[in-house]
Amino acid sequence: MTASLTSDAPLATGGTAGSVAPITAAAAAPDVEIIGVTKRFGSVTAVDAMDLSIARGTFYSLLGPSGCGKTTTLRMIAGFEQPTEGEILLSGQPIAGVPPYQRNVNTVFQHYALFPHMNVAQNVGYGLRQRKVGKADEERRVTEALGLVRLAGYAKRRTWEMSGGQQQRVALARALVNRPTVLLLDEPLGALDLKLRKEMQLELKALQREVGITFVYVTHDQEEALTMSDVIVVMRDGQIQQQGNPTDLYERPVNRFVADFIGTSNALKGRISAVDEATRRAVVETDGGLRLSGTITDPAARPAVDSQVTIAIRPEHLDVQPARSSDALGESTDGVDGGGSGWATIQGRINQGTYLGDQTEYRIQTDQAGELVVRRQNQLGASTSQGMGPGDPVTVRWHEEANLVLVG
Repeated sequence: MTASLTSDAPLATGGTAGSVAPITAAAAAPDVEIIGVTKRFGSVTAVDAMDLSIARGTFYSLLGPSGCGKTTTLRMIAGFEQPTEGEILLSGQPIAGVPPYQRNVNTVFQHYALFPHMNVAQNVGYGLRQRKVGKADEERRVTEALGLVRLAGYAKRRTWEMSGGQQQRVALARALVNRPTVLLLDEPLGALDLKLRKEMQLELKALQREVGITFVYVTHDQEEALTMSDVIVVMRDGQIQQQGNPTDLYERPVNRFVADFIGTSNALKGRISAVDEATRRAVVETDGGLRLSGTITDPAARPAVDSQVTIAIRPEHLDVQPARSSDALGESTDGVDGGGSGWATIQGRINQGTYLGDQTEYRIQTDQAGELVVRRQNQLGASTSQGMGPGDPVTVRWHEEANLVLVG
């Protein structure tokens, strides 16, 4: 991508001549601030006392299951819904009562809503014509926007002649041509096939970096959020469970919900038998009789001895070998390595092995930890099964650094 948006004064989405001037940026203010916002629909609370600050030029994703409040949050920023309580600021200025067309935001939806009777350039320039922008200026800005989304030369093409990915790019260009302060994206890739969706994820992130506009992206797809986001906000029942960069959320989920929603985890329930507040580590006696040490992931949690917790272990942090490998090494099988090296080792039998291309996933039944999911990277030229099939005895081994102690 080589084109860029010019630095003219920003225009409000869909405004008309003589309308109220768009909200302008305040120095150093976050692009979006959500302060104590609650949204109710009758007896249903869709968003519950939310506080969120979205920094300028970042890619934020609101991630969560259906009904968690993420789309309602997006619609309140856009102006399609009004908060029941609380306040929303755009570039440091309150926007209560400001209609959507006077807010300097644009929204891209899953269904592109392109005009079939218009060509690409006419679709992209629609908002500019509504604002009575001069023809020469419109043509220049449409050309810039099409260059940004890699559609240079497509100006005269009819939208119904284009692929789904190309149509999505037209919708993005139409949103970007107005130079919004914030671009809101409501599951915009949901209608695309998997391969194209993955390609568009990378292109969207590259586009956001190039134009420097704040993106607020709604998705229920955790892989999509991990791929694109600077910050992920995980929501449940209208409340923020955790927010942070993708690495933090994946490696340090603060509760069981986040651990399960961001990736896959093996969960071992138990009680704390010892805790060190200084190091934030705890020793947990699991319900299956294992004695494991792990890191308490929630910095605000202060669990006491005998508190109920969950040990979460990511599948890729477990190693599985045929049982004879363990015998050859002389390792302990009581849950903790006899040498005190921080390794846990248990025995089990394979329930199922699934070839996933780059990985093989094993489901292993154990007496001490129930069924464990283990994922192994497949190596070129090596047998993926290595003699391990359903019913075969195996040894599962992992280091204590993989143990995440979840309090919630």
